[in-house]
Amino acid sequence: MQKQFVEPKIRLFNKYNLLSLVGLSLNFIVTKLVCPQAKIIKYPFYLRGKKYMVIGNNFSSGVGLRMDAFPSNGRNCIRIGENVQFNDYVHIAAVNSIEIGKNVLIASKVFITDHNHGFYGAGDVHTDPTVVPINRELSVLPVVIDDDVWIGEFVSILPGVRIGKGSIIGTMSVVSKDIPPYSIAVGSPAKVIKKYNFDSKKWEKTA
Repeated sequence: MQKQFVEPKIRLFNKYNLLSLVGLSLNFIVTKLVCPQAKIIKYPFYLRGKKYMVIGNNFSSGVGLRMDAFPSNGRNCIRIGENVQFNDYVHIAAVNSIEIGKNVLIASKVFITDHNHGFYGAGDVHTDPTVVPINRELSVLPVVIDDDVWIGEFVSILPGVRIGKGSIIGTMSVVSKDIPPYSIAVGSPAKVIKKYNFDSKKWEKTA
């Protein structure tokens, strides 16, 4: 009688599932030890100044999360709402205030900061370029990302920006000015190309 042949890929598939489950379980345990209210934060991650962060319920992050909070005023300077999801390698750096609303989705390799090293013409203040960059006085402006925003990959969000509710920022954009609610913005610097019309229920091109 001929023996039945079982494809080895089935066994490998089962083994792969088991390893994934173990990794996920370890990530879950570490998450609950570091940030109990979060859903999951995948290792490795780096939270500098965690006591100055407020992270909402059901937060999740991919690998490589880096958040730096070193406030000049001793208050919470990173605030994240409920049901926020980051993908891999998101970097947030705050010395004053970065606020992210509820239900925000952020893709991989996104950078958000509320400060610069030096002043470069805003308010007619100009930093001497012969000063070593790390020694330049920080210029600081708050950042707000409202509820239901979706931010694409490789986006940079600069100090003093507010992104309105329900807006979308296209991949590789640099946001240096406010984006109104329910808009799609792309480019460097990011510009609004569409807005949602609630009467027609369509995303319509801007003039």
